[in-house]
Amino acid sequence: MNRRTTLLGAGEILAWWALLALLWLVFISAVTPLELVVGTSRRAGRGGRGVGCAAGGEQVVNGWTLTATAALTVGVGATVWGVATGPLRRRVVAQNLSTSLACPALLLLAQGYDRPSYVDLALLLALLGPVGTLVFARLLAEDLAKDPPRAWGLTYAVAAFGGGVVVTVCVATGPGRALVKLLVVGALLIGGNLTASRALSGGFTGSRRG
Repeated sequence: MNRRTTLLGAGEILAWWALLALLWLVFISAVTPLELVVGTSRRAGRGGRGVGCAAGGEQVVNGWTLTATAALTVGVGATVWGVATGPLRRRVVAQNLSTSLACPALLLLAQGYDRPSYVDLALLLALLGPVGTLVFARLLAEDLAKDPPRAWGLTYAVAAFGGGVVVTVCVATGPGRALVKLLVVGALLIGGNLTASRALSGGFTGSRRG
């Protein structure tokens, strides 16, 4: 049992680090010509300056990117450490919260770098993250029943952080299709987090019986 838990933790941390590295390389460092064209036209429509851009079009550090960096380094870093160490109940909670912290960070980066593609990635992560947690809850139901997680305070705090980020980005975005997509991301993020946390704590009988 300890060996299986160790393998699950090691696989989880490697997968999340690989995902974060891929996101950074593909969606932040590599800018396609199409994104450059779209970004230039949008900045021209706003008077020559975009969100987080200097007068010459060069991106600068702003509050959006600083908050996203804090969420990734402190929040996601702490969850990665929680996945790799400690008892099983802490590992599954950390795995669930990692998605709840990574999604708001992507929304902040989308606003800070003026790249709507990050919102699509956050939507995908908000949809698949809780599903992965439910799979863990089902496979590890017997072990979790003996020592169920009890981290509702932290779960609600992370959900409140995600909700605050979604509301803030919605206000900055304004009415339109982008606003609807942000609201969908927020609903999936908060609802998925709470649902997966309930499953981990044994709130669903199906997850215990397998």
